[in-house]
Amino acid sequence: MLERAGQDVLASVGVHWRSFDERLHKRAHRALSSVFMSLFLTGFNHRRDLKLTHTQQPWQAAICGYPVSIFFIVVNEFCERFSYYGMRAVLVLYFKYFLRWDDDFATTIYHTFVALCYLTPILGAIVADSWLGKFKTIVYLSIVYTLGQVIMAISAIHDITDTNRDGTPDNMTFHIALSMVGLLLIALGTGGIKPCVAAFGGDQFEDHQEKQRSTFFSIFYLSINAGSLLSTVITPILRAQECGIYVKQQCYSLAFGVPAALMVVALIVFIVGSGMYVKTAPKGNIMVKVCKCIGFAVKNRFRHRSSSYPKRVHWMDWAEEKYDKLLIAQVKMVLKVLFLYIPLPMFWALFDQQGSRWTLQATTMNGDFGFLIIQPDQMQTVNPILILILVPIMDSCLYPLIAKCKLNFSPLKRMTVGMFLAALAFIAAGLVQLQIDQTLPNFPSGSSYQVKFTNMLNQPLNLPFGPDGLTIDSYKANDDYLSFNEPIDLTLANETIQFNLEDGTRNTIVIFQEGSIQSAENFTDLVAKPEQGVNSIKFLNGYHTTLNITVGGLDYGAIASKEMSKYLGISNGNAEFLIKGSPTEECKYTQTLGFGSSYTLIIAPTFNFGQDCATHINQVMNIQPNTFHMAWQIPQYFLMTAGEVVFSVTGLEFSYSQAPSNMKSVLQAGWLLTVAVGNIIVLIIAEAATLSEQWAEYILFASLLLVVCVVFAGMAYFYTYIDPAKEEAQFAEQEPEDKKSRKSLEMGKRNSEDRRSSSSSSSSDEKEDKQTKI
Repeated sequence: MLERAGQDVLASVGVHWRSFDERLHKRAHRALSSVFMSLFLTGFNHRRDLKLTHTQQPWQAAICGYPVSIFFIVVNEFCERFSYYGMRAVLVLYFKYFLRWDDDFATTIYHTFVALCYLTPILGAIVADSWLGKFKTIVYLSIVYTLGQVIMAISAIHDITDTNRDGTPDNMTFHIALSMVGLLLIALGTGGIKPCVAAFGGDQFEDHQEKQRSTFFSIFYLSINAGSLLSTVITPILRAQECGIYVKQQCYSLAFGVPAALMVVALIVFIVGSGMYVKTAPKGNIMVKVCKCIGFAVKNRFRHRSSSYPKRVHWMDWAEEKYDKLLIAQVKMVLKVLFLYIPLPMFWALFDQQGSRWTLQATTMNGDFGFLIIQPDQMQTVNPILILILVPIMDSCLYPLIAKCKLNFSPLKRMTVGMFLAALAFIAAGLVQLQIDQTLPNFPSGSSYQVKFTNMLNQPLNLPFGPDGLTIDSYKANDDYLSFNEPIDLTLANETIQFNLEDGTRNTIVIFQEGSIQSAENFTDLVAKPEQGVNSIKFLNGYHTTLNITVGGLDYGAIASKEMSKYLGISNGNAEFLIKGSPTEECKYTQTLGFGSSYTLIIAPTFNFGQDCATHINQVMNIQPNTFHMAWQIPQYFLMTAGEVVFSVTGLEFSYSQAPSNMKSVLQAGWLLTVAVGNIIVLIIAEAATLSEQWAEYILFASLLLVVCVVFAGMAYFYTYIDPAKEEAQFAEQEPEDKKSRKSLEMGKRNSEDRRSSSSSSSSDEKEDKQTKI
């Protein structure tokens, strides 16, 4: 989350500000690193003065020296970040459990969406700087953003297409189409306004208000973290609620609807403050100029590719015919840093899987922490909580200690360590997955099926199955499923019954008795863990009459004698089942449930209504609950967060220190591009990799990052640090001389042309005189 907030602020500031004051940076960093607020400033310790020509200068009301307009901007940012991170927190579960996509496809679409969110800021910056200006860009794209959130909330209402009222949408294509349109609009909106909001807030201050501007960005950064942290906690709780007109389901529409409402609030608040804002006119975007300069150099080099033309020191020198040397030198500095960005997407490929693969991993774990129950998508809050702890420790203790030990812990070395820690985090995730896999049931393969036998006789039942045969007590079942790849011949007292069951299925064969006649019937069971950590419970009615069973707001309906009910998904905790026969007959049965289990509750033929009715109900565990605790994910979150703090913040600071003062935006665009490419890497591997085990995929990602880490360490070793200010100063000194020389050359050319023209005219006059004389 620190990385996210740092990118939100730095993307905005990097795209728009024109100068950079190192002394201000050092003073602010020393002052703020000693207080709690340093958490929110670590990703933004480089600031630049705003030197803009304001086209609109309204009278500004002030409170304690701060323009009133900035409070509208801060509230807008809080609501917008709540909206974005709240929606994203439950997105991968929405794909898996509502749209019914498998893990790989859900991961692919999730990371495609995140990649788009980090590509569109470049477009937003160009539109704001070149055409609309920041205010109009924010308003127009916020409308697009709000519309996308509303469409997402509508797409999650299952009752829209649930014509048969079974709780499952009948036209899934409709919901998928709405979801994709909504996500596309959200990506365009959130990415488009990302480079505008913080810089627009900076525009509200005068040049002499450097202290107030610095405090504003502290508060702005705090609003980003507060919005994202609160939404990551709240929206999973909203998702866990049940809603629906006909059938109650997990309420994804509410989980998306509240962020949509917050985005509406953000838009309204921002527009309300319109009359108080200082609005600057668009003045052109430096990224466009840089791209044109690079394009001209490439084309000019291609035109002069023949060996007859003399070589130049750097390929960018081929732009000298059109662009001045200072701009070319600045572009060279930027390209030097961008070259180091090449290995960085692999870090983001691992980092952003906290919201996809790691969330899906948490769905197979036990979230009972005793004093509270953690939802799988709430585990993402471990990241900001650890940031609260790690940032002050890194800033105030670890880095000063390393400096005192005379160790050269340069920025590029820090980034290398951050990549290494991220790789270790995925190794830890792989080890956790191995432990989870050991607790999962051994489901049947495609060439066999599994059977469990239930004895509803009033005497023990002996069956010739398994290595030592089976002895099943009355009204109970054998403990484990048995695997078969051939038909089963079941011999009863009066007949032999053959069961030829479908491969890849789990089944329960129940042996009944009616008088002296024995019979057997097959019922199918689950072949996967229950989704979202719920518990799948069904009843076998051995009672002589029909029973009606309810639990909470769920209804099993009427269960006939010797019939099996449907499965119902029941949340963890104490589930109270209400069993009714006639209107006056009632039995309450309570069972404590964990996460992800499956039970068959057998109502014995000896069942009777009364105080001891529950003693005639027997539990048969088909799938054991999740036993591996979610707390085991904390080490991988710790390693990833430590890597984020070391890698992301240091990378931004390094990039800004090595870039020319007027090209911070170009590097920020490059930094955001590495995030987008990292997410594209995830979706490629998720679709292309044929690994059947999830732990193997985690190790694959860790191995790839370790290889990239070694490559980056080699690149960092040969990198030479520069001082862009000195480089620019040298060219600034040379530029007047170059201009004089260019002017003298131009004058010389003009004089020579004049002499040629005069000589040619005189010669022509002489010829005319001669012709006249003749």
